Amino acid sequence: MASLENNENCSDKFTYGKVTSEENNSDVIEKTVFQMNLYEEPKYMGYGYRHQQTFLLFICLTIAYSMRTCMGVALVAMVKSHHDKRKDTVNGNGTSNLEANNQMEMGNVGILNGILYNEPYPTFQWDKKTQDYMLAAFTWGYMILQIPAGQLAHWYRYLLTGALIINGVVSFCTPWAAYYENWIFVVILRMIQGLSQSCFVPGIHTAFGKWAPLQERGRLTAFALGGQPLGIVLGLPITGYIAASSLGWPGIFRFYGLLSLSIGAVFWFLVADSPAQHIRISVLERRYIEEVLGQTGTKGKKPLKVPWKNLLRCKALYAIVIAHMGQSWGQLTLYTEVPAFMDKVMKVNIKANGLLTALPFFVMWVTNFFFSWITDMLICKKWLTVTNTRKLANTIGTVLPAFGLIALAYVKKEIVVVETILVLTCALKIASHVGCYVNHLDLAPNFAGTLMSISNFMANACSSLAPVIAGFILVEDVTSEFLWRKVFFIAAGFYLVSDLVYVIIGSGELQTWNYPQEATRHTDKCEQKPMLQN
Repeated sequence: MASLENNENCSDKFTYGKVTSEENNSDVIEKTVFQMNLYEEPKYMGYGYRHQQTFLLFICLTIAYSMRTCMGVALVAMVKSHHDKRKDTVNGNGTSNLEANNQMEMGNVGILNGILYNEPYPTFQWDKKTQDYMLAAFTWGYMILQIPAGQLAHWYRYLLTGALIINGVVSFCTPWAAYYENWIFVVILRMIQGLSQSCFVPGIHTAFGKWAPLQERGRLTAFALGGQPLGIVLGLPITGYIAASSLGWPGIFRFYGLLSLSIGAVFWFLVADSPAQHIRISVLERRYIEEVLGQTGTKGKKPLKVPWKNLLRCKALYAIVIAHMGQSWGQLTLYTEVPAFMDKVMKVNIKANGLLTALPFFVMWVTNFFFSWITDMLICKKWLTVTNTRKLANTIGTVLPAFGLIALAYVKKEIVVVETILVLTCALKIASHVGCYVNHLDLAPNFAGTLMSISNFMANACSSLAPVIAGFILVEDVTSEFLWRKVFFIAAGFYLVSDLVYVIIGSGELQTWNYPQEATRHTDKCEQKPMLQN
C-alpha cells in the first residue's frame, strides 16, 4: 500500500514515495516519486475529479438560489395591481372574480386552464404583508432542519439529490396551489422547498472538508459559493422574461421544476461523498487529497464523533454565528425586497426589473474570484494571519455595503444612481464569502458541515423576520420612500453590529478539538501550519 514520507519538522515540502495501491478494479497501479511545495499550487495535478465535484456543487447551489429568489419577481406578475381594472383577478381564497360572476362558463375550461397553464393567467389580490409571508416561508422551512442536516451531510450525495427532486416536484405544484386553493398552500409549499434546501450549505461545507486541499481551499470554496450570486443573476432576468412571455407566471415554476429534476439526475450519477468513494478517481489524486487533509479515507468509514462540549464553548464559533446573522439579514433584504423596491418606487416594468436587479449580482459573481484570490495570497505569503485576513474580508463585505444601503435610502431616485449604488454594494458584499462564511473550515475542517449548520440555523432564524418586518413597515404605503428608508436602515444596522462583534472575538486558528484522540495524525498538524498565527 502507499505510504507518505513527511518531514518530521513539518517543513514546506513533503515527498510521495513510490505509490502502489489497489484501485476499485483491483488493478495494481504504481506512481513515481514527486515532491511539491505545500504552500504552492500543485501544478502536477492539473484538473481532477475534485474540480468536477466542485463544479457540480456550484451548479447545485446556482439552481437552489435561482429557485429561492425567483419568487420575488414572480409575485410582481402574480399579484393584481390596484390600478388594474381587469375582471379576472383571483381573491385571497383562490376564487376568481370572473368565476364568481359566471361559474357555468368557467367549469371544465377553468380546470383545463389550471392543469395546462393556458392563458388567460389569473392574478391574485394579495397585499404586501401576505406576499412577504410567502417570501419568508422559505426561510422558516430552511432553518428547521439545519442542525440535523449538519449531521447527515456526510452523505450529501443522497441529501442533495433528494432535495433537487423535491424542489422540482414542489415547483410544479405551486401554480396549482395558488390557482385552486389559496395563499396558505403556497406558503406551505415554499416551506417544503426551504426544508429540502436546508442540507445544501452544510453539505457543501462538508464536501470542502473532504475534497478541497489547503492549497486550493479558497479558490474551490469561492467557486462553489459563487453559485449564490450567479443563481440570482440568471434567475431574476429568466423569471422576468418568462413571466412577460406567453408562458406567463406559471411557466416560471414549470421551468424550474424541469431544471431541478434534470440536475438531480446528473448529481446522482456523478457525485461521490468522498475521494475514497469515487469510482473513477486516480490513486494519485485520491492520496494527494487525503494525505494533505490528514484523512484516513476509506470506503464506509463512519463520521467522526462531534465534540459538542468543546464546540459549544468556542468563542470563535459564536463570532461566526453573529456575523452570519448580519450577513443573512442584509442578503435577504437585497434578494427579496429590492425587486419590490424597483417595481413600487422606481416604477420599472417586470422584464427590466429582472435585468436591473440581476446586474449587481453579476458584478458580485465576478468580484467573488478577486476576493478569493487576494485572501489566499495574503495567507500563503503570510502577509496577514488567517484571523486578520478573515476579519478584513468580512469588514469589507459588511461595513461598506451598510453605507451603500444608507445611501440608497437618501439618494435621488434616478435609475442610474440607484443601480450604481446596488452594483457597488453587491460587489463588496461578496467579500464575506472568504470572511465568516469560509471561517468554519479554518476552525475545524473535519466538522465544517456541523459548524455551518449551527450558524446557518441561527442566521436564518433571525433573518426570516426581515421580509415580515418590511411588510409591517410598508403596509401603509409600499411606494413611500420614507418607509423604505426604515427597511434599509435596519439592514445596515445588522451589518455594522455583527461585524463589530466578529472583529472583536473572531478567530481563524485551527481548534485542537478538530482532531479527536482516536483520529489524530501527524499529517493533521502539518496541514494547517501556515494557517496558524505566528
